[in-house]
Parts: sequence; C-alpha cells; structure tokens
Amino acid sequence: MSPVFLTCELREIESMEQRTLAPGTLMERAGHGAAGWLHRWVGETRTSFLVLCGPGNNGGDGFVCARNLRELGHSVQCWAPLASGTNDATGARQAWLQAGGTIQTILPAAPDPPAGGDRHRGKAQGGDVVVDAMFGIGLGRPLQGVFLAAADWTRASGARTVALDVPSGLDADTGSWVGEVAGVTADATLTFLGDKPGLHMADGCDCAGLVHVDRLGIADRPSRGRLNAPGQFGPVLARRPGNSHKGRFGNVAVIGGAPGMTGAAILAARACLRLGSGRVYLCCIGQPSPGWDPLCPELMFRSLEELPAVDAIVVGCGLGQSDEAQRALRLALASPAALVVDADALNLIAASPPLARTLAERRSPQVITPHPLEAARLLDSGTGARVSGDRVGTCTELAARYRAVSVLKGAGSVIVDGSDTRLPYWINATGGPALATAGTGDVLSGMIGAQLAQGHDALSGTLASVWLHGRAAQLHQADLGLLASEVATLAAQELSELKRRR
Repeated sequence: MSPVFLTCELREIESMEQRTLAPGTLMERAGHGAAGWLHRWVGETRTSFLVLCGPGNNGGDGFVCARNLRELGHSVQCWAPLASGTNDATGARQAWLQAGGTIQTILPAAPDPPAGGDRHRGKAQGGDVVVDAMFGIGLGRPLQGVFLAAADWTRASGARTVALDVPSGLDADTGSWVGEVAGVTADATLTFLGDKPGLHMADGCDCAGLVHVDRLGIADRPSRGRLNAPGQFGPVLARRPGNSHKGRFGNVAVIGGAPGMTGAAILAARACLRLGSGRVYLCCIGQPSPGWDPLCPELMFRSLEELPAVDAIVVGCGLGQSDEAQRALRLALASPAALVVDADALNLIAASPPLARTLAERRSPQVITPHPLEAARLLDSGTGARVSGDRVGTCTELAARYRAVSVLKGAGSVIVDGSDTRLPYWINATGGPALATAGTGDVLSGMIGAQLAQGHDALSGTLASVWLHGRAAQLHQADLGLLASEVATLAAQELSELKRRR
C-alpha cells in the first residue's frame, strides 16, 4: 500500500521526529536525498541546475540540495530574493555560501518559447534543470510578487523542472492552486516524509508530474489515506473456476433510462455484462420498453413490476425526476440487494429527507457515486466549488452520513469506506481527460454494480472499478476520442490482464 498524508498529519510526524533529532537533520536528509535523486534522474551526467529557494524550510531544502549537487560535480546556481526566515533554513543558506556557492536575486532572462509549444525543447539560460524549492506544504496564500514571477518564468524557460515536496502554489491536501493562482508546473516532484493527496488530484494531476517519495529515514507511520492500486482489491482479481455458469456471477437490475435518457441506462447495463455479471435486467421507466438492444442483445428488458429478485441494483442513470422516477428509487431502496446510487437518484435523495434517511438506514452494501455538484446537494453545502476545496473531507462526510462507500468523482477521484469507523480514504490516480465525455459516469456505475453482483465486498468492488475505469482512459492513449461505450471493453481487458499476471 502507498499511504498518503494530509498536511496536519505530516506536521505531527515532523514535530515528533524533531524532538529526538539534532536541528536541521530532516533538512539535511531532504536536500541530500534530493541531490542524489536528481543526479540519477539526469543520468549522472554533468548538468546545469538553477535552484529557486524560498524563505522557509523548503528553501533550506533547496540550499542543501544545491550544495550536494555541486559536490557531485554539477554546475549549480541558487536564486533567493529574500533572506531565510527559519533557523534551519538560515543554517542551510550559510553552509551553501561557505561551500563557495553564490546567491542570485534576479532571474536570468527566459528564452523565447520553443516552436510548437513543446516546453522541453528549450533550455533556461539559468540552467538545464530548474529545481523548485520556493514553498512546500505550508503555503497559505496565493503566490505573488517575485515568487509568482519565478513560477511564470519556469514555464517560459522551457527547462525541465523538478519540485521539492510540492510544486510551489499547490495545496498539498486538495490539489488546487492556492487562491486559484497557478504556480509551478513540474516534470517531477520529489516529495518528503510521505505522499500527499494533492499531488494526485485536481490541478496536481497536471503540475506534479512523476511523483517520488523520500521518507527521509522515518519509520512507517499509520495513515488514514492511501493511493488506490490493484494490490488493494485482491478479491476481484481471483480467477474464475473452470466449472462455472452464469448463475454463479450474479444478477443485476439497472433502473433508469427515462424518455430522452435511455442511453445512460443502456451504457450502465452493458458495463455490468462486460465486467462479469451473469445476467443483467434493464428497466427503462416512463416509456415503452425498447424490447432489446441490437448492440447488446444479451440484456433483458423488464418493467418495474416484472423485475425478478437480483443480487445488485444500479439506480439513477438517466432516471429523471418524475413521479415514476421516485417510485422506482423507493423500490430500489427497499430492496435487500446491494445498491449503486448515481446521477438523478442522488438528486432525488438530496431533495427528499425521507429518501435520504431510508438510504442511510439500509443495511445492505451500498455505493454512492456523486460528482462535486451532486455531492454539494447531498450535503446541502452550496456549490461544487466549495466541495472541491476539501475533497477528502467532503467524501468522508458523505460516506459517514449515508453509511456507504462513497466515490467523489473527478480528477483524482476520492473513495471513502463509510462502513469502517476509521473512515479510511483512497485517492485514485488513474484516469485522464478522455473520460470527460457524456456517459462515462454511467459506465462506472455499471462496473461497480457488476462487482457487487458477483459477491465482492463494496469497497473492493468499488476500488477495482474506479481504478479500471481510469485505466481505460490511459490505455486509450489520447486526451479525446474515447466514447463511453468503449470504456468497459478496455477496462475488462485490463482486468483480464491483471488476473493473468497474478
């Protein structure tokens, strides 16, 4: 497992360690480790580095890194427009000067942007590689002044950029730019003590680059959070016995598909089949049944009254807000089957305290899959932007309130297990912009429903589905052109490959 830590947790770890370590020890370890990593990253060839140092301990890490890079034979310059503001950082600055280093207070002129917009073709006049050591996890206000100018300079320079701890300007907990002011965009981030959620969410998906964790010699510490990965949904990867039949792999009912939105329910139902459900029943409410799906004739269409007992229900995809939609949702909530609640079903629940209570009081496994605006409605907490400001906290509150595994969708989806009193959370790092198209959320709901129908626990089935859903976008290898109807096929292929390698 790869743990992730919120800023408050990292501060506590740092404080505990500093009680037993000599002053400056963690800074020396961070700078030394960063220099060694950078030395290997550039292929152990002599390289020109420009280290941007802020006034705090992140800047101190930068000075130590610069001193060690120089000892490894590299050409190193440091830029630091302000005096160091902590004892450890001041000591690191003095050690750099005593070792023969110099400090610039003015940035070199940036070259013209390279043709075609490829930032890697150019080279900063100040160095082949820029090291961002301006601000770490402690930044509480937007980048401004000379430091904002430096962040802009890194982008204009075209040089390869590596951030120490977090890219300056990024909120380490949320992955959003502090104050919505864009900061440093790095090719790689060498982060200290432990991984951070924000490096894998929201703007962090674009600006952190390759993330490498240096624990600084600190022993493993427990964490409520971790990155989602195949090792954490092992039951889903078990191979099926040769002596199998469809009855062993569960029945799913997909309820939704109101007039004008039939496609949403069909996408979810097809995903149920593709990801292993034995049988899938599709109920399109408020309109005559289509009878059959010509592209997936395996689906069985039924009215609400004709639905048989099933192992799992997926409700909400194209459900609408009609009286018939409410009746269908009440039927799903009253069922003892495992339940996936998405889209319009979430909006109906948000608007009806009795429905919300019914969901929270169910005892069967259940999963809710809101996007930020749906999450805001479920918590009566304003706008989706407010939710995005605390994705882990929002998802945790949802999971606890509705006693469900909660998936807060978006770049770096957050998953929280509401059935566990510790409320552990996972950050999903697979995905990409190719998923930003209509219907992909319906496919995810169907994928989760398939895992529940096959008897997998709600958490394992959800972790697997969210990871595979994102992995499908990566296998597509482009930032557009992926249709929702193609996602489940790619996800099933990846699941088969994981089973084969196990």
